Amino acid sequence: MKIKTFIDRPILAGVISVLIFILGIIGLLQLSIEQFPEIAPPTVSVSATYSGANAETVQKSVVVPLEEALNGVENMTYMTSTSSNNGSAKISVYFRQGTDPDMATVNVQNRIATAQGLLPAEVTKSGITVRKRQTSNIKQLAVYSPDDSFDEAFLTNYMKINIEPRLSRIAGVGEVNVFGYEYSMRIWLNPSKMRQYGLVPADISEVLDEQNVEAATGTLGAEASNTFQYVLKYRGRYENEVDYENLVIKSLPGGEVLRLKDVATIELGTRAYDYINEVNGHPGCNIMIAQTSGSNANEIIEEIDRTVDEISKTLPKGIKIVDLMSTKDFLDASIKNVIKTLVEAIVLVVLVVYVFLQSLRSTFIPALSIIVSLVGTFAFLYVAGFSLNMLTLFALVLVIGTVVDDAIVVVEAVQAKFDEGYRSSYLATVDAMDSITSALVTTTFVFMAVFIPVSFIGGTTGTFYTQFGLTMAAAVAISLVNALTLSPALCSLIMTPHADASNGSKLSFSSRFHIAFDTAFGRLVMKYKRGVAFMLRRKWFAGLLLVIACVGFAILMATTKTGFVPNEDMGTVFVDVRTSPGNSVSQTRKVMEQVDSCLRTIPQIELQSNTTGNSTLSGQGACNGMFTIRLKDWSLRTRKEDALDAVISEIQRITAPISGADIIAFTRPMIPGYGTSSGFEVYVQDQKGGTTDELLKYTCLFIDSLSRRPEIGRATTSFDTKFPQYLVEVDAARCKRNGVSPADVLSTLSGYVGGCYASNMNRFSKLYRVMVQAPPEFRLDTRSLDNMFVRNSDGQMSPISQYLKLKRVYGSEVLTRFNLFSAIQVNGSAAQGYSSGQAIEAIKEVADKTLPTGYGYEFGGMSREESAAGNTATLVSVVCVVFIYLILCALYESLFIPLVVILSVPFGLAGSFMFARIFGLENNIYLQTGLIMLIGLLSKTAILLTEYASERRRAGMSIAQAAISAAGVRLRPILMTSLTMIFGMLPMMFATGVGANGNISIGVGTVGGMLVGTVALLFVVPPLFMLFQYMQERFMPQRRQ
Repeated sequence: MKIKTFIDRPILAGVISVLIFILGIIGLLQLSIEQFPEIAPPTVSVSATYSGANAETVQKSVVVPLEEALNGVENMTYMTSTSSNNGSAKISVYFRQGTDPDMATVNVQNRIATAQGLLPAEVTKSGITVRKRQTSNIKQLAVYSPDDSFDEAFLTNYMKINIEPRLSRIAGVGEVNVFGYEYSMRIWLNPSKMRQYGLVPADISEVLDEQNVEAATGTLGAEASNTFQYVLKYRGRYENEVDYENLVIKSLPGGEVLRLKDVATIELGTRAYDYINEVNGHPGCNIMIAQTSGSNANEIIEEIDRTVDEISKTLPKGIKIVDLMSTKDFLDASIKNVIKTLVEAIVLVVLVVYVFLQSLRSTFIPALSIIVSLVGTFAFLYVAGFSLNMLTLFALVLVIGTVVDDAIVVVEAVQAKFDEGYRSSYLATVDAMDSITSALVTTTFVFMAVFIPVSFIGGTTGTFYTQFGLTMAAAVAISLVNALTLSPALCSLIMTPHADASNGSKLSFSSRFHIAFDTAFGRLVMKYKRGVAFMLRRKWFAGLLLVIACVGFAILMATTKTGFVPNEDMGTVFVDVRTSPGNSVSQTRKVMEQVDSCLRTIPQIELQSNTTGNSTLSGQGACNGMFTIRLKDWSLRTRKEDALDAVISEIQRITAPISGADIIAFTRPMIPGYGTSSGFEVYVQDQKGGTTDELLKYTCLFIDSLSRRPEIGRATTSFDTKFPQYLVEVDAARCKRNGVSPADVLSTLSGYVGGCYASNMNRFSKLYRVMVQAPPEFRLDTRSLDNMFVRNSDGQMSPISQYLKLKRVYGSEVLTRFNLFSAIQVNGSAAQGYSSGQAIEAIKEVADKTLPTGYGYEFGGMSREESAAGNTATLVSVVCVVFIYLILCALYESLFIPLVVILSVPFGLAGSFMFARIFGLENNIYLQTGLIMLIGLLSKTAILLTEYASERRRAGMSIAQAAISAAGVRLRPILMTSLTMIFGMLPMMFATGVGANGNISIGVGTVGGMLVGTVALLFVVPPLFMLFQYMQERFMPQRRQ
């Protein structure tokens, strides 16, 4: 089918565009909306509990067997583990990008099954939880009691019983995590009374095993001729405190019965008491909600909000539920900003087109092309399985100046025919399309070709490039279809030649504007041609400029600070509080109250929640705490001091005087699923099996050296070995003399001090644990051991203190391992004015100098991706250039002419980095994406010149004449396409408000590259064409038939 067919059949051309538009609208309505696509690698977390065990015991008996089993699971990249003094073990296994998370979870479960027999019975009884980690946390709610009428335990369990199940049933919700401990029946054993009756904790566990059970008792009269049959129903597990109080331990000689209440106090408590949660200074708890992959974050949050509104109406008086964090706020504000930028860009592009074409009719055609191309792209996004996210939205803004190019070339070519004297719009369009169709197809395919190799890059950077690139390639492909169908059809129908004054009639504004513009532009073309002639006479000057551009590009690229993704103000701040090692929860709480009173003086804070005993940065421990802060809406924070960085600086300043605590304010990472903070994350490893103290010594040396580097603003570790501990040893010889088993001594110690999970109970339609332990007042210090008794083989009781040797030592609260090696995690951030890439380079240099043989380091989280990405941008640029060269070689059947196009690219790339330096930007993934697009755009522009010059040469002109002729004829379309791109990017370049940093990164790089690249290209391509056309004819002459 020829292009003339669409000019002859304009309704067919219109129907094609309408179909594209309708499909785009259908795709848009079906697209899921999220902040970022699933960029973070799939992660599976494994957690287990060993009640009463310290970190070292947990590591040896739980973590090591599990890690050995998990190591090497299919598609695994690395794993980390933590063991805590509260008996918890957690292993995180990270998988390669693109791994099916469900399959990864199954593989992990299968590996764990092989290690079950190596784990302590207590751990297998409690169960091992394997969970696919949902990286995209979309909402955090807080429930609290403003009048303090309810305590934290009630609020936590009210959430778990009444709210969590409803939220979990919402379509698209992947995980609902309530921060707090569920109910537990606490049996507080009195050691004195236990001794009086000759009992040990194991006896109580045995009683529970005997009497607190479910039993299938069958049916009387079944399979018989009886009139009735009776189901035997056993009451099963006990529910209430009074039932447990009346459990029979044994029958005494006098006929009395010893019941549990005689030796213990029973109450409904919680499973553990090692952290306190508050919201705005009142008892409360937090709930985190994550979405499933491929779901629409905005729709889920709207449904959550509707459900929460319904729940709020039924809440008991004195309970309030509030939003602590919602990605919808940032997403909505960002999308609103992007749409505003989109509209501004379209208006600016249409204005530029009008200035060059001086006709509203002619301007209407490219404007229509923008709408059809952008809307049609939504259909592609849906088919490709992409979502509407920050990346695809940025791509749509970027592509505005590009999708209009093809329509501009068509309209400008028809206008040129009118200027040559054509009066029939039909003939002008047919002849114009004959001359430009091949150039249109060539330039579009070259532009699309830039993004094809990019889509094969794996990992996180690959996801970025793929979503950006394919979205742009699809939009440009649709614009080509539009330029070959609707644009020529409309040109033949609505375009008319400008009127002139020869017939004496009064001219319209557009005609007067056209004459004035043509006169001025004609003078510009003459000056430009003289400039080109000057360059043709001094071809060495073009070569010199090319060398300067290449050297400048190399130097600028090497010296520009690097980063991964620019940080944005997401409206949430976290504060990590770490007090002195060995502090109790109540002591840490006092420090938290001091921090709380400081935070209340900051006007930008709307709401804050705090947790004592746990932190995302320092981990779980009595001496740790954390604040989650929601800032006021962006519209209320417009001043410089209201910005996120300013608020963080203010938090650091006002909390600095608080003694006995390390306080760090930070933000969450831009891309969910990459660590806990927005800074760097590095693990120092002991690869030779040394002691923890040695590892800490070298880590401290590493941190000290890091802190002296100007690139590093902060470098800390929460790891410490100064936690007061007692090393327990059992005197086996004395045990044997007294007929006591060493295992019984440890079992009794564990039962009284550590506590044990003895049984289960059903209540509130849920299953809870029954925990056995001595009350806090009976286990205050080492003297308490004198009142704890163990039974020997003769039934006699003796204090366990006589069988134990306690030695005062110091140890760590949490032990970490990275890829099977003991490790210490170091967190930090780059100094003001430095990028994360520069910080990573500093870390590498310092580690190489300070860490001795046998010690290594590994990056985690976002730092690992950024470190691995390394030279991806350079590789991608080279691959794109080679791809374009090969395509042009095939199209031109020449090895030399494509070099004209390729050698025009370095000017734009140098210009892009030069502008980035001027604006103080880092070489991040957004700037790199702009560079890839720039390669395509500059190549596309250079092709417009070389294609026409080649035609003129084939028509018989000399090489110099062909170059000058092409320069004059193609100046207007080149300026139009370049200026539309530049003006279309200006709103991004000067963006403000939410998501501005990403906009600025793309805008500045693209505008700088197009500006410098286009100016250089206009003067350098003609002499390069002259040189390489001569070489082509000299070394590869056309074969005669």
